[in-house]
Amino acid sequence: MIPAADTAGFVPDFITQAEEEPQRLFARFAGEPISFDWLRQTSGAVARQLRQRGLQRGDRVAVMQQNSRSALPTLYGLARAGIVWVPVNAQLRGDSLRYILEHSQPSLVIAEEDMLPLVAESGAALSCGCIATDDIATWLVGTGAFEEPPPTPDDAFAIMYTSGTTGPPKGAIVTHRMLRLAGESVRWVSAAEDGDVFYMWEPLYHIGGAQLLVLPLLRRVTLAMVPRFRASRFWPEVRELGATHIHFLGGILQILLKQPPSAADRTHDVRIAWGGGCPTHVWRPFEERFGVQIRECYGMTEASSITTWNDSGVVGSVGRPVPWFSVELHDSEGRLVSPGERGEIVVRTSVPGALFPGYFRNPEATARALRGGALHTGDVGSFEHDGNMLFHGRLSDSVRCRGENVSAWEVEQVAAHHPDLADAAMIGVAAEVGEQDIKLFVQPKTGHTIDPAQLSAWLSQRLASYQDPRYIAVVPAFERTPSLRIMKHKLSCATDDCWDRLAKKG
Repeated sequence: MIPAADTAGFVPDFITQAEEEPQRLFARFAGEPISFDWLRQTSGAVARQLRQRGLQRGDRVAVMQQNSRSALPTLYGLARAGIVWVPVNAQLRGDSLRYILEHSQPSLVIAEEDMLPLVAESGAALSCGCIATDDIATWLVGTGAFEEPPPTPDDAFAIMYTSGTTGPPKGAIVTHRMLRLAGESVRWVSAAEDGDVFYMWEPLYHIGGAQLLVLPLLRRVTLAMVPRFRASRFWPEVRELGATHIHFLGGILQILLKQPPSAADRTHDVRIAWGGGCPTHVWRPFEERFGVQIRECYGMTEASSITTWNDSGVVGSVGRPVPWFSVELHDSEGRLVSPGERGEIVVRTSVPGALFPGYFRNPEATARALRGGALHTGDVGSFEHDGNMLFHGRLSDSVRCRGENVSAWEVEQVAAHHPDLADAAMIGVAAEVGEQDIKLFVQPKTGHTIDPAQLSAWLSQRLASYQDPRYIAVVPAFERTPSLRIMKHKLSCATDDCWDRLAKKG
């Protein structure tokens, strides 16, 4: 069912449900209960304090905070006051942190006590004040109601900066309607039922976590929140919290699958693992080992988080669109491609406002993304003959090598099958002759070593000659985004700091 346009926000629903069932459980943080009534009162206290500090509707507040008990009142308080949340990755430092703080032009910065020095050290030129989250905690004991009218569905809820894996981050404007639709689509992907418990490790400053903020309003489910993802504690926490659903992004499933097998691998209540980015070679092994169903989806922040979902179990497919979206695949000339052919994923909607209004202070990027009433994602997909879609990576994440376009995703998927590799990332580097050469970065599994020459021989048996990396660099670990995707723009483009397949022929 497509949500009605006049109910596509979430603040009015939250207030109504909190008044009707004040003691109903919204979430637990580290096992401590958070009721609807407590969240209503504390978020109202935050909204009042923000008003007293002079903040008005449409102002922006940058929040640099790990998941915590006070995070929910902070975000719901911002939402109720119509103030725009600017989530800041708690791992950012230096120039990356300075860029987001200066670009978003906040009226206030809220950060954890030990992060305030990082804000100062970043050198960001701020005209606003900074307060610690400990101060927010003192606000939560305040009394008195917050009675202002709620924001409209198309008011901005957040400016969410992209991970910046290939360049400077862009601030996608996310409206109240979009967050509501994100929660609605989570219901579809995860097959959420009343009484379910969603294990929530995702940082709220990423759309993967933020989209769950409204789920308890749409189903009688509980969020089981923990401070962060920890592979060694993942399944013990899932068992302790009685979780029925787990979420995956980036390399989460691979990380969990690489943990030592245990007799307790199936001693849990989880039915469904849902999310995006499950490699085909991981899909069935994960289901069989842990006894859960994988439900894959595809989407991006700019399209209310989730566009397609797979409930058929077809391995490798991201499925079909949710009811308020349709998907086309375009070639480089903007023409529709045939089934089996690859094209750029272009998203259209039947619900006005389901696609984002644009990037904050970036009209050029907005014009590139929103064309002809549709979102041009920059992602590559193909339709199978049954209508299901396959995802093939980013248009920009490819290398022109020996006259061929080489998809980084395809090379990385092949490398992932090597028994000694924990992860791999491919980039293009300058070639002595021709367009580009391929450089592959590899991270060994714990306790394993990688011989680049032996790995190269193994890859050459499994890749086309134009896909075969010339350079191989062994790294101890990758720097990652909040969703655990590799930050490729930080990988070295040098060719003298790695193994060279052609050096012996020089």
